[in-house]
Formats: sequence, C-alpha cells, structure tokens
Amino acid sequence: MDITIHSSFLPHDDPEASLTFYRDVLGFEVRDDVGYDGMRWIRVGPPGQPSTSIVLQPPVADPGITDDERKTITEMMAKGTFAGIVLATTDLDATFERVQASGAEVVQEPTDQDYGVRDCAFRDPAGNLLRINEIR
Repeated sequence: MDITIHSSFLPHDDPEASLTFYRDVLGFEVRDDVGYDGMRWIRVGPPGQPSTSIVLQPPVADPGITDDERKTITEMMAKGTFAGIVLATTDLDATFERVQASGAEVVQEPTDQDYGVRDCAFRDPAGNLLRINEIR
C-alpha cells in the first residue's frame, strides 16, 4: 500500500492568532484560507513538504455536535486537553528559543526523555499541545 499523511486537523478559536503563530512563529506556509458562514479554515504546512498540511479549523463547525458537546470542546480547549500534534526539527534548541520568544506557553523545556527522544512542548494560541522532537 502507498498511504501518506495528507492533513491533520487542529481546532482554533482565534483564526488570526493561529495564523500568526503557525505562519510567523513556526514558519509554515499558508496554503488555503477559507471563510464560510462566519467561520474560517486555514491550511498551513512546512515549506518543502507540499503534500503534508495542518488544517486549523473552527472546533464546532460540525452540525452534528450538540450544545453540550460544544461546551465540552470549549472547556477542553481552554485546559489544553482537546488536541495536539508532534512536529520535528533538526535544531531543537533554536526552535525552542524562537517559539518561547513569541510568548507561547511553554509546557516543557528541551528534555532528553528516557525513551530516547529529545523534545519540548508548547501550547498554540488555541491551547493545542505541540510537542517538538529533535531529529538526530
């Protein structure tokens, strides 16, 4: 089989803050920025990897979500427990310094994990957990 990851979805509650973070702080390209019915979907991705994207989406756009589910999603986003993604870089220290300088919430400074990974963690403007692994 020939299967690749095309898109992953992360919720946002402030499209401008998310756009600034992913474009200006992480250096991702903006591939699409689509508004519909008062909501906004922004597709971003790393330069040089045009077939891999993150879609920043309104978390409650699905019409099948109930009011109770919307409330739960909002509460989980506020706590930073709703969604996350793992990214990778060849220079973890420089990446950490750049993201930290942006004012992003630091969850974990660069650390050598017992299981062999060196990583750090932040929250994006919507509270999503971003772990960044160092490629060795």
